[in-house]
Amino acid sequence: MKAVRYHEFGGPEVLRYEDAPDPVLRKDQVLVRVKACALNHLDLWCRKGLPGLKLPHINGSDVSGDVAEVGEYVKGISVGQRVLLAPMTFCNHFAECSAGRQSFCPEFSVLGYLNDGGNAEYIAVPQVNVIPIPKELTYDEAASVPLVFLTAWHMLVNRCQIQPGELVLVWGAGSGVGSAAIQIAKLFNARVIATAGNESKLDQARELGADYTIDHYQQTVSDEVKKITAKRGVDIVFEHVGKASWPESMKSMRPGGKLVTCGATTGPEASFDLRFLFSRQLSFLIGYMGFMGDLHEVLKHVFSGRLKPVVDKTFPMREARAAHERLEKSEMFGKIVLNP
Repeated sequence: MKAVRYHEFGGPEVLRYEDAPDPVLRKDQVLVRVKACALNHLDLWCRKGLPGLKLPHINGSDVSGDVAEVGEYVKGISVGQRVLLAPMTFCNHFAECSAGRQSFCPEFSVLGYLNDGGNAEYIAVPQVNVIPIPKELTYDEAASVPLVFLTAWHMLVNRCQIQPGELVLVWGAGSGVGSAAIQIAKLFNARVIATAGNESKLDQARELGADYTIDHYQQTVSDEVKKITAKRGVDIVFEHVGKASWPESMKSMRPGGKLVTCGATTGPEASFDLRFLFSRQLSFLIGYMGFMGDLHEVLKHVFSGRLKPVVDKTFPMREARAAHERLEKSEMFGKIVLNP
């Protein structure tokens, strides 16, 4: 099969569109012919080098396609079905897996990190990862859903228990997880302040439902939040940027507010005055992707049309380097998708 692989860590130039061995299907697996695979920042981090990653490697966590073959032990899945893949891997027999808390599994990982992902013509995965999709959803849209909508749902609904009327500050509206968070917050009748780095992205954030927008390059976010909230602050800060946004996030929270984070694209260091934390009774929460139950719950709203996948731009898989460069420069709004 054709695949995008790299044999050494480095910049986008290390990506090679080349022949790779076909997946060997286990009896408990499903072989999927990939139709679309969306990019995530994880693809950039893997390409640059992460612990435990073996070379050559195939990236790709967000996959949609058609079922090409089913293993002998697989029931309820048919050849030709249109599907998307749950973007996580887990042992499925550890106690936390059985309890529905898959991300606590000691073998938990992300598809395309410690195993080969979907930047290829075919991928083999356990049946639990395979989810049929409605005919109304295109392959590009389906590939734009799993990781970011799962993560945003887990952060806002599971971790923060978002309530109607709350005010949510969403950093980086142009990212996949940011564009998903805006929609999920509005689904729960919350109000949204969205940040982005240019007017075009701010316009698109408003189209998704953001009530207020802030240019985080031209404006001081905490000052604008104070103006919008009459100095009260927001109930929830939805954060996936890390070091660059952390001080402004702290200043933007109301007493008793919550900050939930899932990433560190600008750096992992975060410092704060502990006295400020406890005197204002703030809560810091972490979202590490989410659980299978979260994914199935959010997919109900995607499949019904209440939540919309946001496709930024598609590239032929042979042009993966250009796709990586677009993501690295943060030129996108929504998800960048590769097509075999």
